[in-house]
Amino acid sequence: MYKVDLPVPDNSADVAVERRRAAEAARQARIFNTRHRVMGLDLKALEQQVAENKEREEMAGQRERAFDMLRVTQDKVLMKQQQEEEERRAELNRDLIQYRAIRQRAEDTRDADLNVHRQGALGLSIPIPESELGPASMQVFQGEGIGDNDKRRAQMEQTERALRAQREQSEKLQKENKLKELLKGKELVQQDLRAVQLDALEEECKRAGRIALNNYNHAQAAECVEKERKERMRKEGKEMAEVWHMVTSDILTECPKAAERQVDGGPVGGPRVLTDRWRGMSPVQLSAIRRQREEQRLEGKRLREIERQRDAAWDFQRMVQTREDDEEERKAMELKKEKRMEMDRYNEQLARDQREHQQFLSKTLYTNRPTAQYFTQFSSSSR
Repeated sequence: MYKVDLPVPDNSADVAVERRRAAEAARQARIFNTRHRVMGLDLKALEQQVAENKEREEMAGQRERAFDMLRVTQDKVLMKQQQEEEERRAELNRDLIQYRAIRQRAEDTRDADLNVHRQGALGLSIPIPESELGPASMQVFQGEGIGDNDKRRAQMEQTERALRAQREQSEKLQKENKLKELLKGKELVQQDLRAVQLDALEEECKRAGRIALNNYNHAQAAECVEKERKERMRKEGKEMAEVWHMVTSDILTECPKAAERQVDGGPVGGPRVLTDRWRGMSPVQLSAIRRQREEQRLEGKRLREIERQRDAAWDFQRMVQTREDDEEERKAMELKKEKRMEMDRYNEQLARDQREHQQFLSKTLYTNRPTAQYFTQFSSSSR
């Protein structure tokens, strides 16, 4: 019986699928949760991503190391199987040679008496004297077997040369096969070393990229903090300056002259008022304003009377126009009512056709209706 090495069950694919499902569920919980979803830079999420990437890379490295150990073990098992196969073949060849030497001798063949000298090789003796034997008892004739020994010797030499050539050819083929296997093994080793070197370089590049990304994120965070500090200090300084200006300005001193400003070129036009320091008007200014306001009130009353008369004329015109519009609208309503009744009859006919068509679809054409589970498969992923 041959040794059969059963393959070791590999659950890495199931583990990877479960890990991706868990990551997708966590991502959906994070994205679809409106209380936790914020705008801007999320340092906690970035740190979690960095930790997940490190864990994923560590697991990938462990998986690669496990694969390397599995490849080495399989190579050893394959080499052992090849060695056992060669030993079995050698043993079978020895058994075949021994069987031929014991069971397939030239002396045991049917025509051994024609190819081998009967008296010397087979050791046979005839008890009847040759003088009493007739022509029918003759087995060896004169002239037969001349040069038979030379022929057998030449045949043996030719057979030996053929066997030697076959043996040399077999040894040569075995050497070539061993050399090919050795070269193939060296090539596989070189490929494995190259793959390990490439993996190491890729890992180093990823590590450098992660370090650069972390440094960039820290620099951005520090820059944001510094900008916020400078903006806060600027606002505090501006507010303190405004408070100091309010305290030391003329607004709180109630100086009446602070609200007046002379115009360039002398007293022409009188002083101008500074609105941020003005404290009120004089009685003369108040009486002038009251007089002007009364004049404006009378003018507004006159304009309102004119507007009222114009509105009355327009109201009469609108009333006449409204009566005409009502008459036209009544006619239009009657026409619309007739069209509506005709449309209702047409829609009723369409509804009957639609119901018949729906009954044909639901009872004859479409018999498999989608269940609620069919609609739950949509909008269920965060991608």
